[in-house]
Amino acid sequence: MVARHLKANAGLIRDYFSVISGSAGRLVISLAYFVALANTLSIAEFGLFATASATGVVLSRLVSFGFVSPLYRISTVKPQLIGAYTGGFLAAVVVSLPIFMLAAYLAHLVFFGTDLALGTFAIIVAAEALLWRSLEVVVIVNNGLNRFGRAALLVIIGTALRAAAAVLFAFSTVTTLAAWSWWYAGANGVAMVIAIVFFYPKVRLRLVPQLYRRRLADSFAVTGAEMLFYVQSELDKLLVLAVGGPQTAGVYAIIMRLVDLTALPVRSFNMMLVQKLMRTPDMLKSLKIRGGLEVGVFLVSTLGLAALAVFLHIFPRALGGNVASVVSLLPLVLLVPGLRNLIEYQAEILYARGQSGLRAMNLALLGLAKAGLLSWILVVFLDTHDWMIWLNAMFAALYLLSTYLTYRAIRKPARRV
Repeated sequence: MVARHLKANAGLIRDYFSVISGSAGRLVISLAYFVALANTLSIAEFGLFATASATGVVLSRLVSFGFVSPLYRISTVKPQLIGAYTGGFLAAVVVSLPIFMLAAYLAHLVFFGTDLALGTFAIIVAAEALLWRSLEVVVIVNNGLNRFGRAALLVIIGTALRAAAAVLFAFSTVTTLAAWSWWYAGANGVAMVIAIVFFYPKVRLRLVPQLYRRRLADSFAVTGAEMLFYVQSELDKLLVLAVGGPQTAGVYAIIMRLVDLTALPVRSFNMMLVQKLMRTPDMLKSLKIRGGLEVGVFLVSTLGLAALAVFLHIFPRALGGNVASVVSLLPLVLLVPGLRNLIEYQAEILYARGQSGLRAMNLALLGLAKAGLLSWILVVFLDTHDWMIWLNAMFAALYLLSTYLTYRAIRKPARRV
């Protein structure tokens, strides 16, 4: 029975391993990048960089106003129109730039103030939101075309360039955050050029406005949903910086960077699931399938962090001196990766079913709940490490809310976009 099941899904399994190969390569290289950078910058500077980078990730979803979603859908179902939708995407990028720049300025004003120079912040955010996001768009299009191996290779190349920049920066004579921002922008810029020149499908760019009008509602809904998703995902870094200052933000950034490593194989799985749900949106009607998928995501994530915590307990300085000073806190957040990855997985379900509006509403509620809970935890428990233990309870509450909202939403019919 197992053999028959594997044979029937051989193509899907092969595709997943093509995708996961990129994640595995990215995992190893990301670790080198993290070790080099976290042990070169001071903990406070690393916290400022991680928070500015997270801000760039959030603001990158404003760029093009979500038109990457129609581009991905077209590459999945009607690849002959990629040229027309690429033209629309580039036009949307240009139109969105003033809004992006204003949002970036306001974010710096509210969260960073005098802790981080505006110029350094601008370079980091631009590198993340414009340069690295462009590489991600090329990866998304290749995945839509089922070119998973090429997409995985591009991810590895881009991550390797950033890791190489971090290693070279560690051996440079000037190791300030301001200097690193230029290294970071340079690595992301080279990665973007390689992605566009060598990995984007050869198409003739066209502008066909009549094709885009019916896609605008989906684009704006995706923009709102992704902004809200990344706000609720990255809000913790901003709040920790605002309440605890750069040093606490640095400790938190190191812990959450290690937690992030557990999400890479899960995100590969999410991407494959999204494509399958686009074609068979009623696949999750079975309670057994839904439960099995959620248990799998939780176990893979939790066991990944547990294995990392055990390894670092035995070899505490394996990732460098700065990391060694905080690795003892890892067991305090043992349940966070599984719960956080499940929230991300549930958001992807609604996107795949074309329910972007409901996804945006759900993420708005989750973002508000997270802001309230985390603010309370930081104010009450910041003076001790108890605030990290409470993160498990916070993510458990957010997961329960997400589960209720998501599975109530999928009772409605899927919407083809």
